[in-house]
Amino acid sequence: MADRPRHDPPAPRPGRTAGAAPKRGKIVTLDELLARRRGARQMGLTVVQCHGCFDIVHPGHIRHLRQARSHGDILLVTITGDAAYVKRSGAPLIPEELRAENLAELDCVDWVCIDPSPTAEALLQRVQPDVYIKGREYEHNSDPRFLAERRAVEAAGGRIVFSSGDVVFSSTALIAALERSADPYQARLSQLLDRPDLSGPALHNAVARFRGVPAVVVGEVIRDVYTLCDQPEVASESPVMTLRPLEHRQYDGGAAIIARHLAAMGARPTLVTALPEGPETDALVARLAAEGVEVRSVPCDQPLPEKQRFLVGAQKVMKLNNVRPLVLDAARQDALARLAADAAGGAACAVVADFALGLFSAGSIDAVTGALRPRVGTLAGDVSGRRAALTRFHAYDLLCPSERELRDALNCHDQGLASVAWDFMQRTATRTLIVTMGADGLVAFEPRASALQAGADFVSSVTGEHVPALCGHAADPLGCGDALLAAAALATAAGLGAMPSAFLGSVAAAAEAQRLGNIPISAADLRHGVVRIHTARLAWDPARADTTAAAIAEPAHAPATA
Repeated sequence: MADRPRHDPPAPRPGRTAGAAPKRGKIVTLDELLARRRGARQMGLTVVQCHGCFDIVHPGHIRHLRQARSHGDILLVTITGDAAYVKRSGAPLIPEELRAENLAELDCVDWVCIDPSPTAEALLQRVQPDVYIKGREYEHNSDPRFLAERRAVEAAGGRIVFSSGDVVFSSTALIAALERSADPYQARLSQLLDRPDLSGPALHNAVARFRGVPAVVVGEVIRDVYTLCDQPEVASESPVMTLRPLEHRQYDGGAAIIARHLAAMGARPTLVTALPEGPETDALVARLAAEGVEVRSVPCDQPLPEKQRFLVGAQKVMKLNNVRPLVLDAARQDALARLAADAAGGAACAVVADFALGLFSAGSIDAVTGALRPRVGTLAGDVSGRRAALTRFHAYDLLCPSERELRDALNCHDQGLASVAWDFMQRTATRTLIVTMGADGLVAFEPRASALQAGADFVSSVTGEHVPALCGHAADPLGCGDALLAAAALATAAGLGAMPSAFLGSVAAAAEAQRLGNIPISAADLRHGVVRIHTARLAWDPARADTTAAAIAEPAHAPATA
């Protein structure tokens, strides 16, 4: 496997230009597929085929498909249609059209076709792929359905290749885990989905209003490095764990991933930060610019902070922080505030993210907040780490700390969460507070109309609404809070209330949790997440299933926000 760092998204492969093959062009009928197959054969191109249900596209699928793509020139993914779906009782969780769209979004996939048959045997006989990829679990499998598929491929001169299987997940297991984990909250989630502002059309229209929103992000840029390792061994000289790296993956983290989330969701973000000079920074700026993120920075003398995580499969076994705290003198702190003020001109939304790496002091947070507050409609923020100064965030429209960060900021660990939230909101004049609680979901707090009355207490002055965790199996929790913050900030800027903003933030966090590494969450991911939640059995109402699905599939269109 490759041993050099790589950045997502991957560069266009040979024979493909950037922006080519939009997802709609990738999804083909059988006749279109056979015509393309004939053309590929005439051009001498190798066609690789994968087949499956792909009900939830998880990290195991991504690795499987990326490896499959490396075996040829064109990757064809065929999926079992809804009518032939037999892995679970009832219909699949995700309809066949959306499953096809999910796969077509992947850069490594060239063609997608829906197969109405329960096995791929007949399709393989007609397509005659050069290479047919199956998971490692099929290598010694005597299932007659697979053996028939193998005969069909090899009879036409094709080869069977088994994928590495280094990361294994099961869509069926993930769905079952999601349903089991949601059982205690089933009534609550069903209650939430009955709200008009959380209906499928309402949320789809809200996401449409993200498009074109000018935004500003101020915070530290972090380099997140994942080192994928072989199974650990015990060293011979002493009882310590030995890891053998197989692959390095590099992601843009910190404020950079927040800006990338905003861009992927349709906004036009500007990132204000401190960066060292050099080719590494030039590459970062170019990479972000390609995704629609403008970068404005003050110079600093410290290298980019780097956090390394060592994984065996999908399990993190060690974390190493290569961090030299940023040190900005007074002149550079003033320059940072000026850059934020200049970038905020005409912006609808600003996000301040303090990762406690030295970019912000108590005074510089005040200066940046003062520069942004009169210039933007929505001011959102978050912190990470116990040294971050959460209580310095004054007069924000939205803050999204974890429960631990909130309690640590007030040094209050024995009171009820509502009381702590109200104390914090009074002290900082925060309008909406979304407190995340990991696997227990989140609570969105906002003051009642009487909140500013003298002598009011939290019982009469604050409302707190719980949103259960929308992901039963977290493949990787890294970056979930950043995805939540980005979606909730845009929702607030679009005029949504606390509850819809928190719900869309939770949808974004759930999508991020199912991916390995810091991957931007797009507007399409949010829409698909809304569909998944509204059609999942954990919130399934047979009496209105058809009308709900139809309403979500074709929501009324809202004008884009300029």
